[in-house]
Amino acid sequence: MKKKIIPVCLAAVMTVSCLFTVPAVESQAAETHPARLVDDGDLLSEQEEKRLESRLDQISEDYDCDVAVVTEESINGAEPMDYADDYFDYKGYGMGEDKSGILFLVTMSERKFWMSTHGDAIDTFTDSGLEYIQDQIKSDLSDGNYYDAFDSFASLCEEFIIQAEDGEPYDTGNMPQEPMSPVWILISLGIGLALALIITGTMRSQMKTVRMKPDAADYMKKNSLNLTRCGDMFLYNQVSRTAKPKEDSSGGGSSTHTSSSGETHGGSGGSF
Repeated sequence: MKKKIIPVCLAAVMTVSCLFTVPAVESQAAETHPARLVDDGDLLSEQEEKRLESRLDQISEDYDCDVAVVTEESINGAEPMDYADDYFDYKGYGMGEDKSGILFLVTMSERKFWMSTHGDAIDTFTDSGLEYIQDQIKSDLSDGNYYDAFDSFASLCEEFIIQAEDGEPYDTGNMPQEPMSPVWILISLGIGLALALIITGTMRSQMKTVRMKPDAADYMKKNSLNLTRCGDMFLYNQVSRTAKPKEDSSGGGSSTHTSSSGETHGGSGGSF
């Protein structure tokens, strides 16, 4: 009887052990992945850090593409591009076989920023696309609204990733269409209505001497038309030609470079 009980107990212990092992492995994997928000520049409050990091983690895991933000007080004279690329490579960022991801570096002493892309993210975030993202967040960086800038960066990254998954990444000639402000819509309608009233009022004032006639013949001067012959005559033939637009081989896509570790990166940056 004891011999039967021992195997049963061992099986139960192993089953329970496995149940605890799986979450432990998942937790360990999460801990080994580098933090997607590193605020060494101390630009955010504790609550802002929690909200932003949660947002970055969600986007990264939902789309299998690392989206990270790193702030530094100083990079000691290094080039932002080199610093961001090396930070991405040596800290272990990137998801999937090609280690896809984008890292947004902000350095305060130099007042510069750089967005480094790697893997599939190079095609997702084209040169024109990165320039567009910069334009959307640069004013917040300059004004010291760092959380707003980083939150906008995260939202734009998600939008760009979704667009790329549909097969048409945002690029030259295919950029996000910004909705028109309701204020501008009202202003446009007001201007259009005012112009229409002015034009119609002017036309009406010029036609005060015109009176409607009961018959079409009343509009013709008496004995002014004497039709003696009727026929058709071919005058000319008109042909319209439209030039076929040539394909523009310049512009579009992503430019790349090689980091110190030998990895291929895309990216773009500037000052604020």
